[in-house]
Amino acid sequence: MSSVSRKGSVALALVTAMTVATFAQDGFFGSRGRRAPEIAATKVEYNGQFAFVRLKYQGGFSRDPGWAHDYPRADWHLQRILEDVSFTRTYRDESNILTLDDPDLSLYPVAYMSEPGFWTLNEAETSGLRAYLEKGGFIIFDDFRGARDWGNLQARMADVMPDLRWVTLDVSHPVFHSFFDIKQLVTDGYYGPAEFRGLFEDNDPSKRLVAVANVNHDLGEFWEFSDTGWVPVDLSNEAYKYGVNYVIYAMTH
Repeated sequence: MSSVSRKGSVALALVTAMTVATFAQDGFFGSRGRRAPEIAATKVEYNGQFAFVRLKYQGGFSRDPGWAHDYPRADWHLQRILEDVSFTRTYRDESNILTLDDPDLSLYPVAYMSEPGFWTLNEAETSGLRAYLEKGGFIIFDDFRGARDWGNLQARMADVMPDLRWVTLDVSHPVFHSFFDIKQLVTDGYYGPAEFRGLFEDNDPSKRLVAVANVNHDLGEFWEFSDTGWVPVDLSNEAYKYGVNYVIYAMTH
């Protein structure tokens, strides 16, 4: 793993100066408007650098699959910020799209799922994700809202890790201090009142955090549009703090 010892004295306002080549290539809404068959599973050549992993699943919208929301700009932007503010070497303009039953998933400490309200599972995917989490993997659930989406996420994770129970996280948890010192959690989410909920190894909050769910929030949206002026810089900066902290926590626990 790359060193992550340099602390966050670098201003995240650098977001606004980031390269916008992907914006020119993909248009204002990034991957939106593509049809599902056009977004295939992709892999970077593994060499020990940090590579963002986006999980691909069946389900979602027919025009724009939920798992692909904000791809690829959110993924690449987070990697750039992570490399700029820490000693973590990343792929910057490359990332992974992996299925939940891909054996290569175990090579990567962090996995990200968008729109888990539309997530479906088969037996192989259930076993694959369970094995990943039991081996030390960490999963981020993002971009969902309301009781229906939350209920679906709970049901799918009950299939994967039936013994674990969701816990509402407060600002004292180490994940919010693993790199940036987040002093107050966002409560006004992208989709309404926001919370951060987690699953812990052995249901013990003193042990490793296995999964985090950004309830009624969409960090990926702020990452995706951080270089466009479409979202306020201060909100993008806060979203990056959570993303960087999640990655550093996963690589150090």
